Amino acid sequence: MLIAHLSDPHITTGPLGGQPAAGLQLALGRVMALDPLPDCVVITGDLVDHGRLDEYEALRAIVGTFPLPLHLVTGNHDNRETLLDEFGGSPLLGESMEACYTVEYPEATIVALDSNIPGSPAGRLGDAQLGWLDAVLDRRPDVPALLAVHHPPLAIGIPFLDGMRLQDEDGLEEVLAAHPNVVRVMAGHVHRSVTAAFAGSVLTIAPSTYRQSGLQMAAEEPPGYLDEPTGFLLHILDGTACITHTVAVSHAAARLGAY
Repeated sequence: MLIAHLSDPHITTGPLGGQPAAGLQLALGRVMALDPLPDCVVITGDLVDHGRLDEYEALRAIVGTFPLPLHLVTGNHDNRETLLDEFGGSPLLGESMEACYTVEYPEATIVALDSNIPGSPAGRLGDAQLGWLDAVLDRRPDVPALLAVHHPPLAIGIPFLDGMRLQDEDGLEEVLAAHPNVVRVMAGHVHRSVTAAFAGSVLTIAPSTYRQSGLQMAAEEPPGYLDEPTGFLLHILDGTACITHTVAVSHAAARLGAY
């Protein structure tokens, strides 16, 4: 099974909307050029920039005709209620009316988590959602599971971003410790590609399809954004083994697929 992991498109409207929209469209075109095609695409949050309805309508214009299964995850720039108003009950949210949901493929379980705290750049899952996750993972203990959450559940070495990571990482770690079938924790938020061990699994943070953050490891100031290459991650699941590739998009001389 192949899972394309995109993140942080920050779709908006008006004069500043062109670059984010083009970045996501280009990344999805690169997905469509892969051979074989992925079984699904996951976008780990900050789908839009301000959480407005017109931004979600613009997002729908980009992803609405995409031919592969596509799963959306909420981020801190998203508005949960507006996201659900626009996409709730559709395949983009696993047919769910909640922002946390699960999609069961024969080869794997994809679990989308909702770490959005309204008005805060940091994230939290909460006891109720962690209990729900534990029950979801109990249903198919022998099938590999991949979790999708916007906020990284550990410090990644950039102080500014580490101050706005997942706040209840210990709770998530406790749940994962009881479920060794979780082969990946897919995250975003950082606007950089990062890999780390976490709770007996592997945390993979996807780069942004829009712009990347600076690798500012020695100061508390915001890292700022750089015109570094965009891309996404491709998770290759072979039984219980999972391998992750980084796929270049903006700076790659690769063919693009249409949709």
